[in-house]
Amino acid sequence: MSDTAILKDQQRRAAATRRKALFAAVPDAGDRLASHVISQAAALGLDDVPKVVSVFWSMGTEIDTRPLISMLHAAKHITALPVVAAKASPLVFRRWAPGDALVDGGFGTSIPSPDAEAVQPQLLFVPLLAFDDGGLRLGYGGGFYDRTLEKLRALDPAVIAIGVAFSGQRVDTVPREPYDQPLDGMATEAGLTMFGGKEAT
Repeated sequence: MSDTAILKDQQRRAAATRRKALFAAVPDAGDRLASHVISQAAALGLDDVPKVVSVFWSMGTEIDTRPLISMLHAAKHITALPVVAAKASPLVFRRWAPGDALVDGGFGTSIPSPDAEAVQPQLLFVPLLAFDDGGLRLGYGGGFYDRTLEKLRALDPAVIAIGVAFSGQRVDTVPREPYDQPLDGMATEAGLTMFGGKEAT
């Protein structure tokens, strides 16, 4: 294991502990996050035509994404959830809307029915354990989103990836490895921030 990988593992443990405290301290964080995203839809290209948007289904102490999914669906966007297709492979995205069935995806995840339509998202809301101001994301170590974003960005450079977390999950620096895919922005209960010189409106 490389020195960077060791640092990431150490940071993951600390970040998980910090997120647990934030989850208890900010119970309305999911509602606030969703309101910021919808009120600043133009920064994400959500104010013109309907988009295909992927949002993960929260588990454990992750910030609640259900309000975000509901608001996106109400705004006529096509919502989808990520599905692990195979180890060390990019994610698959299946169409899902509030009221549709969910099935057990393993490891505590909930996913759409296998019969649900597979779609290609134009905007992804991505889970994480920690993030920094440079747009780097500390994930769970499986590399699924890094592989997925690399693939989607090669197919469509306009794809946008937005991290979703509590504002208190910010750290000074996330260690970077060559395969890490940076985020285009961060959405938290405190607001929406775009990276790379872009600004939320």
